[in-house]
Amino acid sequence: MVAASFTHVDTWVFDLDNTLYHPSAGLFARMNPKMTAFVMRVAGVDRKRADFLREEYWRVHGSTLAGLMQEHAMDPHEFLTDVHDIDIGHLTPDPALANALGRLPGRKIVYTNGTAPYAKRVITARGLSGQFDAVYGVEHADFKPKPQAAAFAKVFDHDGITPTKSAMFEDEARNLAVPHTLGMRTVHVHDTPATGAHIHHHTNDLTGFLSQLAR
Repeated sequence: MVAASFTHVDTWVFDLDNTLYHPSAGLFARMNPKMTAFVMRVAGVDRKRADFLREEYWRVHGSTLAGLMQEHAMDPHEFLTDVHDIDIGHLTPDPALANALGRLPGRKIVYTNGTAPYAKRVITARGLSGQFDAVYGVEHADFKPKPQAAAFAKVFDHDGITPTKSAMFEDEARNLAVPHTLGMRTVHVHDTPATGAHIHHHTNDLTGFLSQLAR
């Protein structure tokens, strides 16, 4: 049984984007043009080159923001404010997910490469307010993104998490490598399974998966 693999877990860590809502909601489709426009301004390049750099910075540095900071010594605050200023009015509450989260024993937190204020907006729109004990954004990791080990260390130390008694839910498979190394139980939340020893479980139905873990 899946539940047997989580009997030791007392802290549940959830990514936000494309994890607590389905990717079909298209929030990144709304953010990506804003990121591209920002790269155009900072790097002084055309849209085609900016689109390339946006993806390249994500691949090499862990996020577009991290790449801009590393390559252009950019202050992160303006970028984060601009990029996360999107309409999320089309998101709908998910009572079934709220119920599944509410039945989990122990502490529940959200940790995202976005900002905490943005995460709280999404959580509210999804009808999940009150389900989480804390919400952490990239600002809590000194603007270092997952999958960097230093980012996880900063947030986990701040929260007092014991990784060997915790589980991590993520849509980005690469973001589960460090949690696995730390001894966390890892769950890849995605329509397409990913492989690797750092992934203990995969699901394309977070609500259904969590419903198996209520104690």
